[in-house]
Amino acid sequence: MSGTVRSVLALGSNLGASSDTLARAVADLVEPDNVRLHAVSPVVRTKPVGGPEQPDYLNMVIEVETDLDPYELLAHCQAVEEKYHRKRLVRWGPRTLDIDIITYGSLVSDDEALTIPHPRAASRAFVLQPWAWMDAGARLAGRPVAELAAEAEDLAGLVPFEGV
Repeated sequence: MSGTVRSVLALGSNLGASSDTLARAVADLVEPDNVRLHAVSPVVRTKPVGGPEQPDYLNMVIEVETDLDPYELLAHCQAVEEKYHRKRLVRWGPRTLDIDIITYGSLVSDDEALTIPHPRAASRAFVLQPWAWMDAGARLAGRPVAELAAEAEDLAGLVPFEGV
């Protein structure tokens, strides 16, 4: 893929100093010259969706502009997760940092390594609502992100995070 592409990334954390982790992870994500920060959502506190009983999450969405291909971007996101000691022990379990690629330009990919758009993003308020606040005109799968957020089952458990 040539040129630059805009990509929406979702970040979440519910272990350790989550607020600090998210702030530092954004800086780490855009540290290389080939990933530039375009927009940042507000941070929200959310109830866990699925998985074992665990602490609330802090979630946010960012939009970056990159000339990395989607697999290079995935590897970069995973390297940042590992910097924060991400462990993949329990599906939907607690984590120090989770970074998902939600969109990568208009790419649609459905392979084992990378599914874009993210397969569950259209039903998750913890992705959709911060994204809608960041970009009121955003669309996913042909629908306004704000409309999808309003329909998401987990919307009631989402509150703006003011910091502590």
